[in-house]
Amino acid sequence: QVGGFSWENCGEGKDPVVLQSLSVAPDPISIPGNLRISAAVNGNKPMASPLKVGAGTAGRAGSLLGSCTYDDICTILDTLIPPGTPCPEPLLTYGIPCHCPFKAGSYSLPASDFALPDVELPSFMTNGNYRVRAVVSSKGEELACVKLGFSLQ
Repeated sequence: QVGGFSWENCGEGKDPVVLQSLSVAPDPISIPGNLRISAAVNGNKPMASPLKVGAGTAGRAGSLLGSCTYDDICTILDTLIPPGTPCPEPLLTYGIPCHCPFKAGSYSLPASDFALPDVELPSFMTNGNYRVRAVVSSKGEELACVKLGFSLQ
């Protein structure tokens, strides 16, 4: 189970893309199980390929447990949802794009339900508290930064 979910922006108010709200329920989250998410994002700058995403995970006493970098999340999105096909629900209903480029503007996802499959967590993730820091950048410019916190039980 995943519980104690929290989030915050970490771009010091300077990033052009800001997560305005994020709600995840229930708490704790059961895997597999159902998840209800609502979110709002505001971007005053378009985001186009290549969109680099870097993430790091910290565990007990702030020790870095792992990190990963995706050089272009746009190509991953195109693999998951082939260009020319409609975005999956509920993104389609609420006009949320699923392909690059992402236009500047506000995007809002009202509370929506998603089914979580049974996934195998990385071996380093045992019971405890974790923090994840994710940064989105393009051509060396930071566009967004979000910190997530949660605990595994």
